[in-house]
Amino acid sequence: MGIGTGGGFGLSAGQRLQLVQRLAKRRLTETFSPDDPRDFSTLPALRDFGLMREAMQSLDIPSPFNIPHEARAGARSRIAGREVINFSSYDYLGLNGDPRIAAAAHAAIDHYGVSASASRIVSGERPVHAALESALAAHHGTGAALAFVSGHATNVTVIGHLMGPRDVILHDAAIHNSCLEGIRLSGARRVPFAHNDWAAAEAALAEARRGAERALVLIEGHYSMDGDVPDLARFVALARRHDAWLMVDEAHALGVLGATGRGLAEAQGVDPTEVDIWMGTLSKTLASCGGYIAASAGLVDWLRHTAPGYVYSVGIAPALAAAAVASLAVLRAEPERVARLNRNAARFLALLRERGFDTGGSAGHAIVPVLTRSSIRAGRLSAALAEAGVNVQPIIFPAVPEQAARLRFFLSATHTAEDLHAAADALVAADSGQRRAG
Repeated sequence: MGIGTGGGFGLSAGQRLQLVQRLAKRRLTETFSPDDPRDFSTLPALRDFGLMREAMQSLDIPSPFNIPHEARAGARSRIAGREVINFSSYDYLGLNGDPRIAAAAHAAIDHYGVSASASRIVSGERPVHAALESALAAHHGTGAALAFVSGHATNVTVIGHLMGPRDVILHDAAIHNSCLEGIRLSGARRVPFAHNDWAAAEAALAEARRGAERALVLIEGHYSMDGDVPDLARFVALARRHDAWLMVDEAHALGVLGATGRGLAEAQGVDPTEVDIWMGTLSKTLASCGGYIAASAGLVDWLRHTAPGYVYSVGIAPALAAAAVASLAVLRAEPERVARLNRNAARFLALLRERGFDTGGSAGHAIVPVLTRSSIRAGRLSAALAEAGVNVQPIIFPAVPEQAARLRFFLSATHTAEDLHAAADALVAADSGQRRAG
């Protein structure tokens, strides 16, 4: 068994012809005003989006995006009035809704109100912010940390502020969009290297470093699309050899990798001080919202007073900061959650591989993709699984290349063995049904 491949979004030649004819007929009935400067439909990207949406509608594939959840979305959720097994949540350790986390957030609201009300540098500072940053610095073994209101904005503003047009930034080809946006903002020369290929990174950096004033190497601790991890020691070594800073995005590694959830450095036995900048988010394992940088005290102090995404943005809400502090405390006290998560992911990975599905390079920590090689097929499988009571999102073009389209399963420490077997069996049934339908 295994999910079939094929070009043309997974459609046969006849199906592609029918789709083109239906879309062309729709286009004939549309009116355009190309001379109207206020007409957003003239944007090429908007037109491409509309075409993709029309294609899914023509193929009777319901949109899997922005689906309302009617309950807390953890290992289980409620969608359209029924309970589903949920694999579309970053609640890796099951802390979202934990009474201790909720109590900390409630207490912060009672004491500080709902909002920080302003930029922290102006008038928004609260003691709970300092408590959070102290806990994050201790978690990563750094001199200091700084919390931002958004994880995406953390990478954008820090990379964009740190680097400049005379610099070079070397990054993994699978790096997150937030890093790419930060690179674009910086104006630095951008040099991608093949995913997880430290040797290719070394060669590229050796060439790119000449003539550049400063150099930054960007990798992730646990890649969100593929569920694999880099060889941290190799990247530390190549960064040192070429006088480059090393920045590691731990968004999906905190609470997931390492015996106590301290991330990639703990998992691979690397001194965390060898990494110049640790970045992470509060919205996944820590059941909150926001992002952070953990680094030397000097760098953090400079960012605290100059980074645009911090200076000119409202501070993180006190309740969210308190929730993250409480989550870090639970992580320290209950490392068995990390072990349970990894057991679940390894078990689910094995179940899918035993059934013949292509799970790519997933290391079985918390993220297990199922490669479909077709956006249409990914959408259809997601819809079929939803009917079977399993919520999993498709990752489709243009978020990934068409041949890299996939379903992406996020595991939780609170999934049961029955959940995992039920989801694997449902995927087999959905795949068989799609094959019979052609």
